[in-house]
Parts: sequence; structure tokens; C-alpha cells
Amino acid sequence: MAGPLDGVRVVDLTSNFMGPYASLLLADMGADVTKVESRQGDTTRGVGPCRNPGMSAIFLHLNRNKRSIVLDLKSAGGNAALKRMLRGADVLLHSIRPKSMTKLGLGYDDARAINPRLIYCGTFGFGQNGPHADRPAYDDLIQAAVGMPVLQSRRAGPPEYVATAVADRVVGMAATSAVSMALFQRERTGRGQEVQVPMFETFAHFVLGDHLYGRTFVPAIGGTGYARMMNPDRRPYRTLDGYVGVNVYTDRHWQRFFEVSGHPHLADDPRFADIHGRTEHIGQLYEFLAEVFTTRTTDEWLELLTEADIPIIRMNTPDTLLDDPHLAEVGFFVDQQHPSEGHLRMLGIPQRWSESRPELRLPAPRLGEHTEQLLAEYGFARAEIDELLASGAAVAAGPVRGG
Repeated sequence: MAGPLDGVRVVDLTSNFMGPYASLLLADMGADVTKVESRQGDTTRGVGPCRNPGMSAIFLHLNRNKRSIVLDLKSAGGNAALKRMLRGADVLLHSIRPKSMTKLGLGYDDARAINPRLIYCGTFGFGQNGPHADRPAYDDLIQAAVGMPVLQSRRAGPPEYVATAVADRVVGMAATSAVSMALFQRERTGRGQEVQVPMFETFAHFVLGDHLYGRTFVPAIGGTGYARMMNPDRRPYRTLDGYVGVNVYTDRHWQRFFEVSGHPHLADDPRFADIHGRTEHIGQLYEFLAEVFTTRTTDEWLELLTEADIPIIRMNTPDTLLDDPHLAEVGFFVDQQHPSEGHLRMLGIPQRWSESRPELRLPAPRLGEHTEQLLAEYGFARAEIDELLASGAAVAAGPVRGG
């Protein structure tokens, strides 16, 4: 057994970031993920640096532990082949708008008729009972729709997107959780079901847990935006020779910090006596911290505050993170020799399991690399596979370059 989802068969009709991140997490936990692609392949095959066309850095990180099959779902043969595969699948994961799935004969009612035990999970832009149901969605659009760029700018400048696909990945994690819980329910009842994971609502739930704030109450007690997080001075602190991230948070943290930083009189200031007062006066505290941290080096602050049990960490850049001693010790980065892409630095699986330990089993696949193998595993005879390939309903990858 390689992971807790070993033996779970997932047919993956997702592309871009959100859906593939969801299926990546399932694959890393041991699920047998069949990545169904068009002739053009997943859009992320072309995003970022690459050694060979269609095998970009972004694609490699989103699609390890999966196998690729190319099917033309608009052709009779390719469409029929996928439906036949659903008979033996546990999960169908898709990021296609539901109306388009229905046009392909792959709506939930169609899939349930083929396999009543199937977990059918759709990850798409908007809930299907609202006016935006048919609209397309991408990470930037959903960040904007939820107000994240305003929060990111701390209302102090022009709106800015978070510099990572945060909505895609958050919703992808939610889809993984939904699929896992639906599989658990099926173990109890024997029945599959449809689960819809819309981006807009899921990301709004993620963001507003912090930022609904004063408008939680009716009538409102103040406005939206968690005050501490919205303050423009909430940022890493410059030291004499670098930056540190610090969370002086509890009453005890602040009392110790005032003492060790040489300002013990502030411990008796009523503005800073408890978390409510500190939240009300957070701007003044952030200004104070910004001034104080410039008086010592990063190493001096790390030693001083660690000894005082105040949370502090050295600020990394993406480049220095590669040499972070903690990540090195826990084996976070993994060297991989990819059959076609050569030596790669991959991200390990961050969780630790005492049993059913997940593994990096498969490198990210070339487009259509496993078409013939997967069709055979799903019960297609050699003559049927040859017919699908000859008609163009299925496409198989050529040999590895130089192999």
C-alpha cells in the first residue's frame, strides 16, 4: 500500500491549476489518477520553463503520480471509451462547466446511470443555482470577485492580486476534502453522489472567515476587515542586516518583548494590556516594532526572542528557501530522475503517516504516455485499442526522445 487512497481509481477531467491540484493531492495519497487530456493537452504544459515542449515546470509539479491518456471526447469513439472507463472508476473529477458536461453526455445523471457508486465531483466557477452559473472563472477573477486585491493592498494603495494561485489551490484542497468525505460516506452506504465545489463561494468562505469582522453583527459593529491583518504595517521587520517574521501575540509575549527590548514601562500601558486594546492600537504597536527591530541584527533577534519564547523566524526568499536547514533535514525537496526531463527538484509529500505511507510513485506524464496501458487496464481488448488509435479517438505518445 502506497498511501491511504491506494486502490481508489480517479478519472480526472480537469486542467489548468485548480482541478489538477485537487487530483495531485489525491494522487499523492495513493489514488490511481487517470489524467484525461485533449490532443492539445493541459494548458499548463506550456506554462514556465521547460526542457521539452509540453513538460513545463508548472505542469511537472501539478501532475506527478498521475498517468495521461488522450481521448477526443467529442468523437463517438472517445466519448464511448470514457463512459466505459467510468464503470470501473471510483471518482470522476472535472473542472468543466456543467452544461458542457451535459452536452457531452457526461452529466451527473448520465454518470450515475453508468455507475451508481461513482463519486462525481465538479470544480467550476460558480454555484449552479445563481446568476453567474455559466460564467468562466480563473484564479485572478475569483480573487477580484471576493475582494482579495483590496485586502492585499491593505486599502492603502491600488488593488493587488496575491502572488500565487491562492484561489485555485484553496478550492483544489476543498475539492480533495469533499471527494475524500464522499468516499467515506460511500463506504457506509454503498452509494455514490454528486459533489459541487464552486470557486466563488468556496473562496469567499475562506476569506470572509477573517474579514467579515464587524459586519458579522446585525446591525454592524464596525466595518469589514480584520484590523490587525489589514494594517499596512503588518509585514516582516527590517533588522540591521535582513528581515525577520515575528508574532508578538499573547499577553505574555508582549510583556516579555517589552522587557527584553528595553521598554519595560510599556507593559503597564493600558492600551497594550490585553488583545482587545492591542487590536485597537495595532498601528502604534507596528510602528514601535518597526523601529525597535532595526537596532539589532537578525541573528541577535533570533537568539534573544527564541530564548524569551516569542515566535520569530528568519525571512526567506524563494531562492534561500531551497537551502533552508529545516526543509533539508525533513527531506522536503526530492531529487527525481525523470525519464524524459532529466534531473529535477521536486516537492516531497509534507505529511507524515505511521501507516499507509504515501510515496512519489510516478513522474509527471508526457501527453498520452499511458493511453494504451490505461485502456487495457480498464478492460479494452488490443483490437479495440488499435481501432481507437486508428480513428483518432485516442492518441498515444511516441517513444521518449533519444530512447
